[in-house]
Amino acid sequence: MSMPEVTVQPDFTGPLRATGSRLETATLGALDELQQVLTLQPAGADRFRAGSEVSRFGRIFGGQLVAQAMSAASATVSELCPHSIHVSFVRPGDSAAPLDIVVDHTRDGRSMSVRQVVVEQDGNALVTATVSFDTHSESADAVTAAEGATAPESLPLLQHWAQLAPAGLAAPGSTWIDTPPPLEMRIGEPPIFLGGKQAPGPRVHWMRLPRRIDGGPPTHAALLAYASDYLLVDMALRSHPRPVSYASHRGLTLDHTVWLHRPVRFDRWHSYTQQTVAVGGHRALVQGTIVDIDGRHVASTAQEVLVRPMSGPRGTGPEQPA
Repeated sequence: MSMPEVTVQPDFTGPLRATGSRLETATLGALDELQQVLTLQPAGADRFRAGSEVSRFGRIFGGQLVAQAMSAASATVSELCPHSIHVSFVRPGDSAAPLDIVVDHTRDGRSMSVRQVVVEQDGNALVTATVSFDTHSESADAVTAAEGATAPESLPLLQHWAQLAPAGLAAPGSTWIDTPPPLEMRIGEPPIFLGGKQAPGPRVHWMRLPRRIDGGPPTHAALLAYASDYLLVDMALRSHPRPVSYASHRGLTLDHTVWLHRPVRFDRWHSYTQQTVAVGGHRALVQGTIVDIDGRHVASTAQEVLVRPMSGPRGTGPEQPA
């Protein structure tokens, strides 16, 4: 009598780098694609054209637009590094159509510059952004990491929780395995969109690029800004004071801010602590603190999220710019 076939699920709790696994290959490919869409094509004076990543959420990921706005602004500034970006999401974008990026020189001083950026598609603004630059002069490094912090590689990859997602969430969860983002992300609990439970208090995950990359501070700053948009909407649902879920409510990003406190090497590990600090009406404010593996506080974030009851068809994914 023949034995029944046994389906062996992949193990997403071990190393990712230098394993040659299907997940590592797909993640490296996603990073190649992201670097390509951040390589903007000049299209006139202070104008650029760009494409988008493969769609994971049914629309352009907001973090991609944040990173492209920062990259475009950086291309018009010499010898200064971005220290903040403030982005308002105006309308969703189609990942299959090209993007036009327009930069306005708001101010150029001796040690600081400011740029206004609009990312457009078919003549309509998707996001507006203000990017500020300074010299990133040397300063004392305050160590803010807690003693005994969990080592990142002792935590499961996000794909582990996607693999274990309940039946109703298995299809969107499989996207994180089949078309992973260009990051290695490790977290000690499942996010809400993969079957996690609502809970108060902060949540921490670790993140880094899947390989070392060349490039100076502006390149790594843009990649960190990209990654900083992940899981904030999920955090707003996790800690919401009322029972909410992706089946009953839709989470939309209204705006996103990143402050960079020192130069970043984002191919090294960074912990990202996220916490909902206010909920009013249908809006929640989520703040984040990003600390590198050496314990230095490298960046802070804030995002306003719209959490409202579902009035139409269910949304296509957890990370949805408005």
